[in-house]
Amino acid sequence: MIIDCHGHYTTAPRELDAFRKQQVDAAASGAHGPARTALKISDDQIRESIETGQLKLQRERGTQLTIFSPRAAGMGHHIGDEAISLEWSQACNELIHRVCSLYPQNFVGVCQLPQSPGVTPANCVAELERCVNEFGFIGCNLNPDPSGGHWNGPPLSDRAWYPLYEKMVELDVPAMIHVSMSCNPHFHTTGAHYINGDTTAFMQFITSDLFKDFPTLKFIIPHGGGAIPYHWGRYRGLAQDMKRPPLSELLKNVYFDTCVYHQAGIDLLTRVIPADNILFASEMIGAVRGIDPETGHHFDDTKRYIDSTPNLSAADRQKIFEGNAHRVYGRLSKKLAAAASR
Repeated sequence: MIIDCHGHYTTAPRELDAFRKQQVDAAASGAHGPARTALKISDDQIRESIETGQLKLQRERGTQLTIFSPRAAGMGHHIGDEAISLEWSQACNELIHRVCSLYPQNFVGVCQLPQSPGVTPANCVAELERCVNEFGFIGCNLNPDPSGGHWNGPPLSDRAWYPLYEKMVELDVPAMIHVSMSCNPHFHTTGAHYINGDTTAFMQFITSDLFKDFPTLKFIIPHGGGAIPYHWGRYRGLAQDMKRPPLSELLKNVYFDTCVYHQAGIDLLTRVIPADNILFASEMIGAVRGIDPETGHHFDDTKRYIDSTPNLSAADRQKIFEGNAHRVYGRLSKKLAAAASR
């Protein structure tokens, strides 16, 4: 099985965006926004959006399973208040649950957290529990910057995050580090802010003792790890100068995905980062949707790059395509077994 650990519901029916617009407009005017029960999307609409989108590409590209979550740029944690973020997150997570229920052998859920600037991450625990225990989700997306590009909240090493980390460890679920939309004009959302978030999170891990407090806590840093693999020597040197543990220690808890959209980038990633710490991913129908004129293939058809890189053995590819996902997502194997039995 080839498991894509990074997929978002970017093809959701337009009713979802209409619901969000009502929410945002209400927040701007100080009025009460709509309850998520007002969102009406049929199973047939979900089927059409998935079968002409992500499922179609799964079949064309030779992948079997996508670990699926709400659209990252759409999380919009900086919009409105805590109540709006909760209602929006619950609506998005319930929609992901419906997708996964309709296609249990093709999609497994990961939840959006109801984060909000200035609000303790502990308030996300209840929604994480709901999604894992009621919906069978196997992870969450964690936004290290709910301010939307202003970075005015506590770093990931701050104890404010600890109640959420404790619950992640208890439930045996990892988090993918994933910022949302940037509202800071200095930072383009997908071209700058996403990569900033990936790189910043890793640097925060270097400078903290987080994994001494949580030795089994697991994070996936997407988009190939941002700038990290390319500047691996810089971060090794910084860790050494600051008398921090070697980066190999972080690799007990931190993993990288393969959302890197050219062959040279994947070649670098697989040369620098051990195969044990790389999970296959494409973020298909995501930030980069076009065809590369140099290759004639879609930029986000990342399986081609893994197949072609000279840096991997057959055993390494098996880890990246499947084995590592089972190690990192502790609930995945039971989830797939349950889907197969149905």
